[in-house]
Amino acid sequence: MDYYFQLKGLSAGYDGRAVVRDVDVSLEKGRILTLLGPNGSGKSTILKTMIRQLPSIEGAVYIDRCDVRSIAPEELAKKASVMLTQRITTDRLTCRDVVETGRYPYTGKLGILDDGDHRAVDGAMELTNTVDLGEKDFMRISDGQRQRLLFARAIAQEPELLVLDEPTSYLDVRYKLELLNILRTLVRDRNVTVIMSMHELDLAQRISDEVMCVKDGMVTACGSPDEIFSRENITSLYDLDTGSYDPFFGSLEMEKNSGEPRVFVIAGGGTGVGTFRALQRMGVPFAAGVLHEGDIDAQVASELASETVIENSFSYIRDENYDKALCLMKKCGSFINCLEAAGDINRRNLELAEQGKILGITEIKNLNRDAFSAEIE
Repeated sequence: MDYYFQLKGLSAGYDGRAVVRDVDVSLEKGRILTLLGPNGSGKSTILKTMIRQLPSIEGAVYIDRCDVRSIAPEELAKKASVMLTQRITTDRLTCRDVVETGRYPYTGKLGILDDGDHRAVDGAMELTNTVDLGEKDFMRISDGQRQRLLFARAIAQEPELLVLDEPTSYLDVRYKLELLNILRTLVRDRNVTVIMSMHELDLAQRISDEVMCVKDGMVTACGSPDEIFSRENITSLYDLDTGSYDPFFGSLEMEKNSGEPRVFVIAGGGTGVGTFRALQRMGVPFAAGVLHEGDIDAQVASELASETVIENSFSYIRDENYDKALCLMKKCGSFINCLEAAGDINRRNLELAEQGKILGITEIKNLNRDAFSAEIE
């Protein structure tokens, strides 16, 4: 296969001492590779070595079948643009001035922009929704706005390869999604190759074509998102011991509360997720049911509940599961009913709530911390 980008036996570090060793990866053109790993694992070192900001200790980096060490700096700048995490300081430059610096590989020693350069800058600022910032002082805008402008500068360089170190840093939710959508547009419409590091697991899972996991200076796994984003891989990569990774949502859940369950939550169809997380925040151990396999509630309850009563997918609630849930509810001494309505296969959960009332089990309707504590003490 004809790969556009390759790392072959790469060892990289500082002052001749390797921080990461034996990195091998190959990437086709027009693909997105994301590096994941804990802080200090070596992700930024790999990125800096790729762009020759650091010399490789062993091995080589190839872009379009050429060893980057053999590519002249001005030619490398035309092939690859970079956005790293370190902040830049400017003196009396407007935001547009900063984006224009992305054209330096094309402007010659005098740095004079022609019509083509201005069109590239205009296009990059329009794509990143930063046109309205153009005349503002770069040092007098927010960190998030600076991040978007540095992204615009990287795009204005018109690269074949984009190298981004934590590009979503400082961005709010809207602009995180916007940046990732722009990356997908560049990949789809311009066949740009993207290599970046990220900390947001849910976003990395959605945007990446390939994922490389880095831990303790070694590549521990490399593959497609479906292969990488498993509970086992992510738990091991980040040494999770105070919570859990949920591959269903691509997100993290806090650790479940210890102790015997004090309240039983009747839910289903996603109605219980907010209650489960509220109870976790309040430090209240709980049980939940009867939930069907594959239901969103079942997935979250498996991470947060002390006990969960599970029924087979698309199956009517069987007597044994109904009886188990009723027994748990009696043991808890209180219940919360998240259901206002139910379909045929879930209808017995409404019967469960009615039975709880008949038996005099306390129904909790107020999740205020003080009121809730008073009701179940």
